[in-house]
Amino acid sequence: MDRFSFLNAAHTEFFAQLYDQYLVNPDSVEPSWRSFFQGFDFGQTTYNDENPVQTIVEYVTSDNADCSLVSEKLQKEFNVLKLIDGYRTRGHLFTKTNPVRDRRTSSPTLDIENFGLTTADLSTIFDAAQTIGMVPSSLQDIVNRLKAIYCQHIGIEYMYIRNPGVVKWIQDKLAVNVNQPNFSIEEKKTILNKLNEAVSFENFLHTKYVGQKRFSLEGGESIIPALDALIEQAAEKGVEQFVMGMAHRGRLNVLANIFGKSTQDIFGEFDGKDYDQEYFDGDVKYHLGLTADKKTRSGKSININLAPNPSHLETVGAVIEGITRAKQDKYYADDFSKVLPIAVHGDAAIAGQGILYEIIQMAQLDGYKTGGTIHIVINNQVGFTTNYLDARSSTYCTDVAKVTLSPVLHVNADDAEAVVHAVSFALDYRMQFGRDVFIDLLGYRKYGHNEGDEPRFTQPVLYKIIAKHKNPRDIYADKLLSDGVIDASYVNALEKQYKSALEENLEASRKKDLTIITPFMKNEWDGFVQVTDTQMLQKVDTTFAKEGLDSIIKTISTLPEDKKFINKISKIVTDRKAGYDNNTIDWGTAEALAYGSLLTEGFDVRISGQDVERGTFSHRHAVVKVEDSEEEVILLNAIENKKGNFGVFNSLLSEYGVLGFDYGYALANPKALTIWEAQFGDFSNGAQIMIDQYISCGEDKWNNQNGIVLLLPHGYEGQGAEHSSARMERYLQLCARHNMYVADCTTPANFFHLLRRQMKTNFRKPLVVFSPKSLLRDPRCVSTVEEIANGSFQETIDDNTVDKKGVKTLVFVTGKFYYDIVAERENNGRNDVAVVRIEQLFPFPVDQIKEIIAQYPNADDYVWAQEEPKNMGAYSFMLMNFDLVKWRLASLKAYSAPASGSYTRAKRRHADAIRMVFDKNLFR
Repeated sequence: MDRFSFLNAAHTEFFAQLYDQYLVNPDSVEPSWRSFFQGFDFGQTTYNDENPVQTIVEYVTSDNADCSLVSEKLQKEFNVLKLIDGYRTRGHLFTKTNPVRDRRTSSPTLDIENFGLTTADLSTIFDAAQTIGMVPSSLQDIVNRLKAIYCQHIGIEYMYIRNPGVVKWIQDKLAVNVNQPNFSIEEKKTILNKLNEAVSFENFLHTKYVGQKRFSLEGGESIIPALDALIEQAAEKGVEQFVMGMAHRGRLNVLANIFGKSTQDIFGEFDGKDYDQEYFDGDVKYHLGLTADKKTRSGKSININLAPNPSHLETVGAVIEGITRAKQDKYYADDFSKVLPIAVHGDAAIAGQGILYEIIQMAQLDGYKTGGTIHIVINNQVGFTTNYLDARSSTYCTDVAKVTLSPVLHVNADDAEAVVHAVSFALDYRMQFGRDVFIDLLGYRKYGHNEGDEPRFTQPVLYKIIAKHKNPRDIYADKLLSDGVIDASYVNALEKQYKSALEENLEASRKKDLTIITPFMKNEWDGFVQVTDTQMLQKVDTTFAKEGLDSIIKTISTLPEDKKFINKISKIVTDRKAGYDNNTIDWGTAEALAYGSLLTEGFDVRISGQDVERGTFSHRHAVVKVEDSEEEVILLNAIENKKGNFGVFNSLLSEYGVLGFDYGYALANPKALTIWEAQFGDFSNGAQIMIDQYISCGEDKWNNQNGIVLLLPHGYEGQGAEHSSARMERYLQLCARHNMYVADCTTPANFFHLLRRQMKTNFRKPLVVFSPKSLLRDPRCVSTVEEIANGSFQETIDDNTVDKKGVKTLVFVTGKFYYDIVAERENNGRNDVAVVRIEQLFPFPVDQIKEIIAQYPNADDYVWAQEEPKNMGAYSFMLMNFDLVKWRLASLKAYSAPASGSYTRAKRRHADAIRMVFDKNLFR
């Protein structure tokens, strides 16, 4: 019966109610339904006794169903059900949600004729009305209700959700007051007051700072009462902390009217004053963040955070998810709902920036989920100069929401009550299901991309309409005036009072010489100080008692006896103890010991990235799997007296989004060693924006410390252009003043102490580590228990295997290339060559290197050796920073690709670079 194939589980409750009513009292059911049920009972020889209603649905929709059982009246009932489904599925296409443009036409329409109904049916009573919360009603009343719910100023997409319980919850929610706002007089006045603040703030700036960029909110001001209502209502539902990210559009308005940032400080930023600190350089006013502790109107204490961000749109979305998860792990591990992430997007960005897909794919993953994010799009319907029709192929900018089957509400930004109503729905959904929800706030942009831009160059027709269009405050005030809620003087009084306060703050601001930047999330950073490169080079005690190491190694080398593991993993795990006992601790064991030691000291450890649980090169095995069940065993979590939490998470195949998440995590929890590892070092260039705009300069721009660790596998072993270089040169080019550490260790012990140093200081800096690949199993690359327990991180390692007075050639090198040069020296018997390792490239340990050079009085040939091509690696960095002696370069020639794809050619070039170390006249 194909024409009824639309009937499905969504209608089961409707059939159940009627069928139960029929079973109790057949005469109480409308005759056409009674005939149908009777025919069904008599015609079926067997059916599912446990679920006869499901059998009815399956029967009606099957190809073998007897159409004679379905009367004309009943066919009409089914058609009404189809009409209801049509509104639920496609009603959003016929809403009144666009304040300045006519909707695009969609076909077919929701006219009743398209559903096998006619105007003659409008007065007919249909039981199908019960599916939308009505008593049996006329078709006209059914259509009116459907239009009220689905086709007014709020359109909703949700029918693609596959969970019937969630779909029913949404439908029940929409049925309340036919999806229309129902606010008290006080609530309406609150909405109007917040609208007045939003509008008046923009007007004030527009007159006082003519032509200055501020990225006005005008056309989308209704987000201010929406955010206000969201925070107030969420606090009532138990949310205690809020983490928000947004781009520049409307940011100043949100800072002033939601976060309570002093407008004196905002005016100081407009006036271009210098900062009150020399330590950092700051950022433009519409990129700055803020943390505030507030009380809601009902007296609830809340913490609200707006993360700083660069102009690179949508990057902050990943960061706020990491901040949120860190707060949840730290304070509310048993109830993630206590921290609410709010992501505010632009329409062009949410449709065009691929990082959104990465972030949304994280939403339900164990290592990255945050209990649901409320996404709000300030939809200007234009991106800079690009019309929305050129900005996406999808119908809506929010269609990425369907990836996670998240509901989307499209709302007319001119209808402030509808906007607040939609936000309330979104909050209820998030708190109920712990999943993402999207609000598409359709408005406009009053000016160009910024206030100095001319939008009529590219959208002359649209901007003629916008020029005549009332702002949302005045539209809402007119409505309240006509409803008798306010009088004609009410709005003028609100505006006068608000602008008077702005005038006072402007006058006070201009008496100040400097502007003050308050660090973001300062409350999380008590006890930490900001330091220069001088302090960064000071030695830190990273020793750890041997007795503690003995206990840790026993735990991490002992698998549960009651579980079966594959032989290879059993050997790898037990070999840890053997290496420890034999004083030949390899890289993987030293790494695990570092994590274990920090855990016993109360630090948390989080490792994230592609394949990090095992490790790309099968060295870590932080998670081992039981052979028969794939049950996960994490030995580090079994450490006795562990005070910190250990988490290791294989990420989705993403660099940009995941590194952004982990940066945010480290930003919110400085007492967690937060590590992001690239599968191969060069894959980090997929996250270049995070590295350039956040990691390398976040402290300089926003006064924010961050201790994120990047492990980037690096080394030339004949694996081709994409698996050799972590692009060391790019990170070194970003180094300046006191912004981060860059290291390239050659021993397990040094790596152990490097990781511990990251947590043992009273400051935090990003740490970039060019980690090894072949050295993970190189028998030369081992350390002793003594070096682990009582050593420290060595920025440089001198060559203590030679007679220093007999050395003529002094070679400086970093990373794996050291072992290759030493092997060649041994082969050639060149005792006149010393090889010094620079383990930390930034901050550059000049004084240590100077001391080393002084110990070689007869050296007259100084070499910087690298396995990377001349135009890559650390060569250019050394030219800028190493001027203690005149030195020469031993490396490959300059190439466009980091390495050759031919193993033979790569091996030959590598050998040539090594030969250059020992022959100063070679290849000149």
